[in-house]
Amino acid sequence: MTPRTSMSRSLPLLRRLATPRSSTAPISRAFGFLPNDLSSPISDTQSQLDGRGSGSGSGLYPPISSQGVFEDPAANPVAGTLVPIVVEQTARGERSYDIYSRLLRERVIFLGPVHDNPSTLLTAQLLFLEAEDSTKPIKLYINSPGGSVTAGLAIYDTMQYIAPPVHTFCLGMAASMGSLLLAGGEPGHRYALKNSTIMIHQPSGGARGQATDIALVAKEILRNRSVLTDIYADHCTRPGEQKASARDRFETALERDYYMPAEEAREFGIVDKIVERRGKKGDEGAKAAE
Repeated sequence: MTPRTSMSRSLPLLRRLATPRSSTAPISRAFGFLPNDLSSPISDTQSQLDGRGSGSGSGLYPPISSQGVFEDPAANPVAGTLVPIVVEQTARGERSYDIYSRLLRERVIFLGPVHDNPSTLLTAQLLFLEAEDSTKPIKLYINSPGGSVTAGLAIYDTMQYIAPPVHTFCLGMAASMGSLLLAGGEPGHRYALKNSTIMIHQPSGGARGQATDIALVAKEILRNRSVLTDIYADHCTRPGEQKASARDRFETALERDYYMPAEEAREFGIVDKIVERRGKKGDEGAKAAE
């Protein structure tokens, strides 16, 4: 989009961010540049943890049509955003990265909505960082309203599969599938920033067609609920608590949208430490999160 003539002097940086140099394209691809389109169709029979609530009608996530695409394009949290470009001076000259690719070099990954495309990219990043160094921790920052169960489980299974420990951080919100990935981080290294919010609930979904088809989808959603409850119990059993008791606790909590601030999430066993400021004296999680 060409800016108006009267504004052309005030927007050189904006044009630079919106249109990276062609020579940087291979770098962006190599380091996992995030796509601008997350609106690929999702089956209306797919079981989801999408932050919309369990029949409550008040959603954290924008309305989705029967074809599974955003009804309001502006609700897409990635499309249309400008991704900053970081320019570095090296012995071989100037080199440009999009901000996410540059942070990936520092073994930092970000998670937003959990859908097929970002899930595939994130699992690829985890595998790439394992190949780079199989011992150095990976930091996963989560600000997510949730999303697809299958996409989230792909990320979770990859986190457990790779050799490097994955340290998880919640900033903003870790809701639904985002909270499960937060809980699935390396024990002792699951952090929440001071004013973050965590929300857990049971999976939701829908189906239409013949009665047999609806019954099959309902059975799969119930199976997903059991799987997710087991995962929470595996990672969130409190000291001195039996795993069966932890499972019962989550079975009850998942019945409806359960919101909790960072401190309650720590008491609930979803996170280990609360971080207010990196390196702040007296901050119990700051040094460990370095």
